[in-house]
Amino acid sequence: MLLIAQNHLQLIVEVGIMLLVAWIFALNLIPLSLSVVTFLSLFVMGGFTLIFGADIALLILSSSQAEFTHPFGPIALMGSVAALASLKVMKESGVDIRPLRRFVILFLAGITIFGGLMHRSFLILWLIGLFFGYLIISKSFREKSVITLRRVGLFLGVAGVGFILLEAVSRITGMTIFSPILRFSRIEQYSLSSIKTVLHNIQLIGHSAKASYWGAEGTAFAEGYITLPMQFVLFFGLPFPMFFGILVNQKDTIDYMLPGIFGYGFDFGILGLVGLMVFVLGTILIGFQVLNRYREKREKNNKKYLGREVLLTGALASFCAQALIGMFVFNRTINGMALLTFIFVGTFILANVVTLKTRS
Repeated sequence: MLLIAQNHLQLIVEVGIMLLVAWIFALNLIPLSLSVVTFLSLFVMGGFTLIFGADIALLILSSSQAEFTHPFGPIALMGSVAALASLKVMKESGVDIRPLRRFVILFLAGITIFGGLMHRSFLILWLIGLFFGYLIISKSFREKSVITLRRVGLFLGVAGVGFILLEAVSRITGMTIFSPILRFSRIEQYSLSSIKTVLHNIQLIGHSAKASYWGAEGTAFAEGYITLPMQFVLFFGLPFPMFFGILVNQKDTIDYMLPGIFGYGFDFGILGLVGLMVFVLGTILIGFQVLNRYREKREKNNKKYLGREVLLTGALASFCAQALIGMFVFNRTINGMALLTFIFVGTFILANVVTLKTRS
């Protein structure tokens, strides 16, 4: 009975532990050569280019969409940065990468356009993640002048052009869903009251009972604002509070209008927020330490870990970007299905520690 989750937070922790164990076994049993990882990365990029393209086509043609960018955007980012890292490794080895580079550029353009049209938050996540990936790859290969004024200006310019194009598409087509300005106006209109709700009711564990939507039946802790996918919870028949149908509007006051530090702080309390920060910072620090070990082995001409190195590079870029956007911009980036993706990528990073020690 102790292993059966009693609330949303316990379920999140248990799923994280199970994914970590699964990754440890997978990384120790499945050979991940550079060629295999490169193929998988290109497959992921191509697949998500088609998926995001189909999603935006459905939005335009029938005004319906599945919104794959929130839950799967970080996976697409992980695969893309891993592909770029693979190209760098192959180039350093004297391999002609021009044919593969054309595919990578094509997929990058497709994901940027289709994903950016679907969600402004994804465009921010995507551009920041690619920037992080560039920094990590540059440092890993000891390149000089990693950050220059020209490159920073180029990055900001691309981001600015992207948002201008989105607003232009919104005005031309009359589809306000594309408008970044509308998103900012909604934040201005609704976020202030949500922030006041959090600050006035947050406690060490959970929140004040008077702020609970569930009234006397509420627990004032892990009440369904931060959850794994609803279908996942229902599949196991767990009797947790869930926001269905029109009740989603109640959840949106925390989930949609606030950064993750407020959402997690409200639902799990100050200790829950501290736990999130420890998990994020610990995963990032451990990931970079392992990546440095992989780099040292590569520089000693040990090619055993090349596949893991490029995959870890992609995972770190994706995890850092998702954590940054989710915690400080948009809670939904680390909630629901996106939370499962967040745990999936984070536990992959942590699992490399056991892999490295067992194979050293």
